[in-house]
Amino acid sequence: MSGIQSFYMQVRRDILNDPNWNENNAYDWWKASQALGNRILIEANPNILIVIEGINWTGIPVDGFPHHRPTLEPVGNLSNTFVATDKLVYSAHFYAYTGPNHSGATGIGETSDLRYRDYSKADLFDVMNSQAGYVALDIDKHYTAPVWISEFGIEGRGEILAADATWFNNMISYLTTYDLDFAVWPLVGYLGPSNGNGWALLNWNPATGGRDGLYDGNDWRVSAWNTLVDFAGGPASPVTTPTHWRMLSLDQDDFIQSLVQLSRGDWDTGARKGMCPDGLRMIGISAASTRALCTDSASYTWASGNPTVTVSNEAYVNDDDWASGYTKYQCPPNSYAVGYAIRGSAVSTVLCAQASTLLGTGGSMTRWFDQEDNRPADDAGGDFHYGQKKGQCERDEYIAGIAFTTRIGSNGSPAAILCRK
Repeated sequence: MSGIQSFYMQVRRDILNDPNWNENNAYDWWKASQALGNRILIEANPNILIVIEGINWTGIPVDGFPHHRPTLEPVGNLSNTFVATDKLVYSAHFYAYTGPNHSGATGIGETSDLRYRDYSKADLFDVMNSQAGYVALDIDKHYTAPVWISEFGIEGRGEILAADATWFNNMISYLTTYDLDFAVWPLVGYLGPSNGNGWALLNWNPATGGRDGLYDGNDWRVSAWNTLVDFAGGPASPVTTPTHWRMLSLDQDDFIQSLVQLSRGDWDTGARKGMCPDGLRMIGISAASTRALCTDSASYTWASGNPTVTVSNEAYVNDDDWASGYTKYQCPPNSYAVGYAIRGSAVSTVLCAQASTLLGTGGSMTRWFDQEDNRPADDAGGDFHYGQKKGQCERDEYIAGIAFTTRIGSNGSPAAILCRK
């Protein structure tokens, strides 16, 4: 794939302000991409892919001052969740002359940090994976999504630094090793005097008035490029549908990712609410209240008509006191949690979906997480709230209730969940 870009169509930093990921201000790229992605899917076209580019630079490119190229690093802590579960793609771009902490400048703005061309092949692979590749390569995480290397390239004519050529060959190897999709920069270009600016795969040569392309005999990239485009890659048979893991983030505002619920009224007016995308259920929640984890890791399906029950008291708690001394908001029989609401940090309501079949009442039962994390050993879904205590059911279980306390010294945040199967 290749693309043509215009600066007028790009989101760029201004002189004084860097983009950020979840600082809830005018420069919050996570907030903007989350809102825009859902608007496109809801208001324009539910069938297209939403591609989110990572943050390409923050800070002042001067030694001694903070500066960095975050790319997709923040996604591991806070990923995007859309109303359409399978429409998210992340992207990042890389060039030899830039680096994880190098802006790519020479002279003014140049720092002593390594450029990507300065890394050995093994170290380059590690850096690329930590900055972008991990999103696609880590399986069963809330951030797992396709990664598109949306720009990479190098000049194919003239004098080329040996390090640049090595980097290009290593990039080709990286893309084929991990079977990542890509776009080369650029497809079509313009040859300047003395064949300068030969980055494009296909150039117009003003000296001859004709074409000068990759296969016209004077481009050193041919062998590497053939390796890339001839790479078969991918599985030999259709890919099975993966398990989805998606996080809810109520850090800033409501986070309702259900198209069904968005078409309905407010189930808890004045509270901050989060709800899983349609087809997913809650399987974990943070003791800090504002994060939760959703999945479709087992076959729990909504009954016809998508009925829900809003739970705001202990009406459905039976004789089994699964969290003694704590307030328990428990779903009705044959229902599972798909959303919740908070006021401040305190649990306000739990939204339960009626299942299409009878649900079991076994499972690991009460999972306390008021003192420490209580999550499955396989780390399914990944850490959906770094630095905070979390509770999470096993892959084949559902959340049947959330327990909390408002006694003196407590703020009403989640302390235990009831896990059943």
